[in-house]
Amino acid sequence: MSKRINTAVLPVAGLGTRFLPMTKSAPKEMLPIVDRPVIHYVVEEALSAGITHFVLVTSGSKRAIEDYFDTNFELEHRLLEQGKTELLTTVRNLIPQHVSFSYIRQPEPLGLGHAIACAEPVVGNQPFAVLLADDIIDTGTQSGCLSQLIAHYETTASSVLAIEEVPLEDTHRYGIVSFHENSTRIHHIVEKPRPEQTPSRWAVTGRYVLTPSIFRHLAKQERGASGEIQLTDAIAQLLQEEPVSAIPFQGCRFDCGSKEGFLQATLHYAMRDEHLRAKLRPYLLEALAL
Repeated sequence: MSKRINTAVLPVAGLGTRFLPMTKSAPKEMLPIVDRPVIHYVVEEALSAGITHFVLVTSGSKRAIEDYFDTNFELEHRLLEQGKTELLTTVRNLIPQHVSFSYIRQPEPLGLGHAIACAEPVVGNQPFAVLLADDIIDTGTQSGCLSQLIAHYETTASSVLAIEEVPLEDTHRYGIVSFHENSTRIHHIVEKPRPEQTPSRWAVTGRYVLTPSIFRHLAKQERGASGEIQLTDAIAQLLQEEPVSAIPFQGCRFDCGSKEGFLQATLHYAMRDEHLRAKLRPYLLEALAL
């Protein structure tokens, strides 16, 4: 019987250089999509999948993330005094009371694999999820992307990654997988291959469910692509000793680590709000006609 997944690791120590100068003083994960930061959408997805413990791997510049998920007594007191009960309820109910957060500092920016390795003392010998806060995935009425992965894990008790098919010219931006014939089991995984060397166009996106065995492989990884410790390289070692699967998720992904993805997500969620849609539609039609 597989162990229940109740812990999620969110690596949020990156510098966010694509959004400079804004990210000189504000974490990229706190950039607003309508009225909530990017990271809130990712946390909500994990909550809907049953996650009750979040491990955020941070850096010294990410204090705003900790403050966001913490209680703000002064703000709540002011809202109460001003009779703004609806806003007070919103602020108090960002996160259910039974959910906990742990924060670990990544001492050096040594890549995604290193960030996840930093979480081992808190995660321990349990399977866990990894969600990249750059990626917002809207599954509409379908179950969330992480829920889809966890459902697969519960039938296999092995690691599973979310994937989507990308254009050939974009394979150098992702970890790419190939499969055993007629199977979801990964045969090969490689980090950021050039188009002429890629084994497929199936790209690993920002959602994972991993067994604790991954920590052993991360501990012995040397620096790979971009001079960083790559999670992809550790997964390549892991699949030599136990099955690792990959499944296409049902939903729409926004890469909010890029300006175009961030703007697409902003428009997507704004247009889902009836009031904002009525205000924005005439403006967008006029702007597109320019």
